[in-house]
Amino acid sequence: MAGLVMPEPKADILARRAQIIADLRAIVPGEGVIDTETEMRPFESDGVTAYRQMPLTVVLPSTTEQVSQVLAYAHANGIPVVPRGAGTSLSGGALPLADGILLGMGKFNRILDIDFANRTVVAQPGVTNLGITTAVAHEGFYYAPDPSSQIACTIGGNVGENSGGVHCLKYGLTTNNVLGVEMVLITGEIIRIGGQHLDSGGLDLLGLIVGSEGLLGVVTEVTVRILKKPETARAVLMGFPSSEAAGACVAAIIAAGIIPGGMEMMDRMMIHASEAFVNVGYPLDVEALLIVELDGPEAEVNHLIERVGEIGNGLGCLTLRASTSEEERIAFWAGRKAAFPAVGRISPDYLCMDGTIPRKALPEVLSRMEQMSEKYGLRCGNVFHAGDGNLHPLICYDANKPGELEKAEAFGADILLLCVEVGGVLTGEHGVGVEKRDLMGSMFDETDLAHQQRLKCAFDPNSLLNPGKVFPQLHRCAELGRMHVSGGKLPFPDIPRF
Repeated sequence: MAGLVMPEPKADILARRAQIIADLRAIVPGEGVIDTETEMRPFESDGVTAYRQMPLTVVLPSTTEQVSQVLAYAHANGIPVVPRGAGTSLSGGALPLADGILLGMGKFNRILDIDFANRTVVAQPGVTNLGITTAVAHEGFYYAPDPSSQIACTIGGNVGENSGGVHCLKYGLTTNNVLGVEMVLITGEIIRIGGQHLDSGGLDLLGLIVGSEGLLGVVTEVTVRILKKPETARAVLMGFPSSEAAGACVAAIIAAGIIPGGMEMMDRMMIHASEAFVNVGYPLDVEALLIVELDGPEAEVNHLIERVGEIGNGLGCLTLRASTSEEERIAFWAGRKAAFPAVGRISPDYLCMDGTIPRKALPEVLSRMEQMSEKYGLRCGNVFHAGDGNLHPLICYDANKPGELEKAEAFGADILLLCVEVGGVLTGEHGVGVEKRDLMGSMFDETDLAHQQRLKCAFDPNSLLNPGKVFPQLHRCAELGRMHVSGGKLPFPDIPRF
C-alpha cells in the first residue's frame, strides 16, 4: 500500500478469528458472514484501488437489530468495525482492517416512506442516491445532491462523506438535505436524531454525524428532503481559450448575483476524453469548457442565459451553445457525469483528488497545477464543481511502472497543500479517509485535532469504529484526557480536584 501506514493488527484478535466468525454467524445466520479469501476479495478496497487490505471477516446484516448485536459484540470483545456502503468512496474511507469486521450495509436497500405533502423520503442506507429520485419522479420531485457516482453510491455513504454533486452550488450538499437519521452506536444502542420536521432543537448533532466518515456510528435509516422539479432547466456550454479565462468567468457569474443550478468546468484533456466516451457534441477546439445550468421559471431562465452569455463573451468565450430541449440538456451533462470512467480509456490508472478553494483563486491554482504536472511528468485532467470551487484533478499514472504511484501521491499531496495555502480546505465531498489523513496537520493544529478526537471519544471511547482514518495519529481517549503537569506542579492548584 505504498507509504500508507494502518493500525497494527492485534495478534489476539487474529488468533480468535475462528471463534469470532462462529459468534457472528449466530447473530447474522445464513449467508450473512463471508470469511473465505476469494469471497472477501471484492471488499478489499473502495474506489481508491491503489490501497488494498483484506478484512478479518465481512458481515452483511439485514436488520437494525442485527447491526446492533454485531456492534455490541465488537464492543464487548474489542474488535474494530469498518462500515461500508457501495464502496464508491474515493478517499479510502472504507478500507478494511486485517483485524476488523467489515460491516456491509448493502442489504438495507428499501425505501420505507414517501411523504409528498411533507416533501420527505425515509430510506435505508443501502438505497442508491439515484434510487430516491427515481422513486419520486412520477410526482415531479427529485433529490438534489447528485454525485457523479449517483447510479451506484448509496445514501448511507453520502451521509458518511457529506457528498455533493453538480447541483450542490444552489441546492446544497448532503448535510443541507438530510433531516434525520437512525444510528447504532458502538455499544449497540439505537438512537434517532432529527426526523421529518425541518429543524431540531438543541445541539446540532445531525450536522456532526453527516460527514463523520463512519467514526461515530452506523446509520441504518435516513430521512431526506425532496424538491419539486423546476419549471424550466437549460444548460449552456461555454468554451474558452484557457482554463484561467474559464475560471475568471465562474467568479464573474457568481459576482453578478447569479446562482446557477450547477456550474461545472472541464479542461482540454477531459473534454476530449469525455467526448470520445459519450459523443455529445462538446467543442474540441477550446482549452476549457463550462457547463452552466439555469433553472426556475422560463422567463427568468431565458433572461439569465442572456446574462451569462454576455459575461462569457466579455471574458473571451469562443463558443456558446444553450440546450433547446430536455434531451439536449441531459446530453450536455452526460459527458460530465462520465468524466471519471472516460479517463480509464486514456490512462491505466489515475488518482482523483478533492480539494476546495475560494472561487477567486481558480486561475492561480489551475496555472500552478499545470506547473506541477510538468514537474512530476504526469498528466493531470481537471473536471470539477466550479461554482463552489470543489476541484477534482485526475492524476494519470501507470501502477506497473516502478515509482509512478508514489509520484502521483506526491503530486496529489502538493495539490491539496496548495488548496490550503490559498485559503481552501483538503476535501469538499470525498472525505478525508486515509488519502488525506496525513495532511490534516497542514490545516489543523494539535489543539484542533485533539478537540475533534474528543468528539469521537464521546461516541466511541475505545476507537473501534473505522480506526486509522481521518486523524493522522489516533490518541487513546484516556491520553486526550490527561492533565499536563509542568515542573511537578498542577495547573490552577486552587481548584478542587475530584
